[in-house]
Amino acid sequence: MRFAIPVAKGILTMHFGHAKEFVIMDVDGNKVKNKKVLTPPLHAPGVLPKWLKELGVNIIIAGGMGASAVQLFGECGIKVITGAPTIEPEKLIQHYLDNTLLTTFNACDHKGGGH
Repeated sequence: MRFAIPVAKGILTMHFGHAKEFVIMDVDGNKVKNKKVLTPPLHAPGVLPKWLKELGVNIIIAGGMGASAVQLFGECGIKVITGAPTIEPEKLIQHYLDNTLLTTFNACDHKGGGH
């Protein structure tokens, strides 16, 4: 599995589309095998789904993401988990693997007036 997590100052950032860095981690079984910090291309509709698909990402863990972005990632075969806490990427992935990742509301759910 290959995970993508938008980060700021080493922890998950709530606003996916504005992230200046993404941590990309490969997981084999229950072990992280590889970690890279990458700068995404300039933000525009449809750019991040294409970029992350080309990188081979299977799962995104995010704080918030708009509904249209979630749909675009789904069309690319990438699973999206929103509402994750603002902690280090390694902890997020470990919680996911242990089935203990607690999520709350999608911070970028634009229904109800935005964020």
